[in-house]
Amino acid sequence: MQLIDQRKVDAKLSGRLSKNSIIKFIFLICTLIGLVVLALLLFDIFRKGAGYLTPTFFQNFSSSTPSKAGIKGALIGTLWMMMTIAPIAVVLGVGTAIYMEEYSKDNWFTRFIRVNISNLAGVPSVVFGLLGLTLFVRGAGIENLSLGKSVLAASLTMALMILPVIIVSSQEAIRAVPGAIREASLGLGGTKWQTITNVVLPASIPGILTGTILALSRALGETAPLVVIGIPTIFLKTPDGIMDRFQALPMQIYTWAKLPKAEFQNLSSAGIIVLLIILIAMNSIAIFIRNKYQKKY
Repeated sequence: MQLIDQRKVDAKLSGRLSKNSIIKFIFLICTLIGLVVLALLLFDIFRKGAGYLTPTFFQNFSSSTPSKAGIKGALIGTLWMMMTIAPIAVVLGVGTAIYMEEYSKDNWFTRFIRVNISNLAGVPSVVFGLLGLTLFVRGAGIENLSLGKSVLAASLTMALMILPVIIVSSQEAIRAVPGAIREASLGLGGTKWQTITNVVLPASIPGILTGTILALSRALGETAPLVVIGIPTIFLKTPDGIMDRFQALPMQIYTWAKLPKAEFQNLSSAGIIVLLIILIAMNSIAIFIRNKYQKKY
């Protein structure tokens, strides 16, 4: 009987091992397929666009002539927009997460808010574009509140879009800090705010930065909200402030990509390369800061 039972156990273990091997193999194949497709897309983009990354491409504004077209206005406008989005979204997102985790009471109202914040993270970006068009561009019908098609209006729209991602990721990072650390800080005489600023936030910065990187990366490449609020595709001027009109790089790429001439398709590939470089630079800075805090805490 013991021999038979042992054989049954061995058979079950071998069956589980074979299932695990099959699952691992399937996941490996899926990963390889994704990497191959991504590599082919990047190869095609760099093949078409690398030759157009000339000084003229960065010095000229958009033009109907491919040889004279550039991304000066779109690049500077995008940098203005991202520099405006980042402080708005990070301050509001992290501040909301701190309040929800450290100060708010656990009742039906706060649970209702948490569920709705999580649901907002999955809302299509075009809906936020419509919201931004109504609230910020048109000022909800009140002329004095209208921001027009300015950098600030677009930044507020994008900030609303990425806020749920930053809030949820920041909440998870703050929640992951052990309660014993908080209790030790309070036991040594620290106030609630001192505990948050000196203990909780530094320990949760790696997780907060991860969510912020993902959110800002989404804002950098989104086109639908900009189309809805009416950001121009051709604008031969750079903004001097957040209340000025501007041109955005995703809109410029979108415009070039839908034009029939092959030269414009190549220009759109060059614009994508520039967008990728900006994205990699942003992520590299954030990852450096995150790793620094991970080593410290």
